[in-house]
Amino acid sequence: MDNISKKNLNIMKWVSGGGEALLGIPFLGGSFILAMAWVPLFVMLAIHVLIVVFAIRSGHNLPIGNIIGIGASILGFIPGLGMALHIVAAVFIFMESYKTHASLNN
Repeated sequence: MDNISKKNLNIMKWVSGGGEALLGIPFLGGSFILAMAWVPLFVMLAIHVLIVVFAIRSGHNLPIGNIIGIGASILGFIPGLGMALHIVAAVFIFMESYKTHASLNN
């Protein structure tokens, strides 16, 4: 899949941003991660890596929010830091997705 459309990539970013936002909710996100034996961190890591790879291979802008999300998934086991990184990643991903959405509609 060398050429993924900007619209499809943007949908993937909205989904990853939603996942990061859920994991960043204090106590709820941490409880979910612990209850699922850290599997959500691995799933989000895979999603972020896929988005970054698709963006690079398709020649789109580098998704900084998803790169932050990779860091959040790797460091997510640290209680306070993980929560903060998930929130920061969600904000960056949502900002990038909104900008892309606005440019697609113009």
